[in-house]
Amino acid sequence: MRTGRPKAPLTISSDERTQLTAITRSRSFPAALTLRAKIVLACELETSNVIVATRLGVGPIR
Repeated sequence: MRTGRPKAPLTISSDERTQLTAITRSRSFPAALTLRAKIVLACELETSNVIVATRLGVGPIR
């Protein structure tokens, strides 16, 4: 049983994907920014936010 609104499809251009990938590989960016870039890239490929969160080891802020 699905609850909540359906996830809107995420479309990233090739330029955006290139920039996000570069951020994830960079050691000069803050860790929080690299994690956000990884989340965006994973959400483009995966249909479930829960799966992305589990895979990347993140959860809701409390």
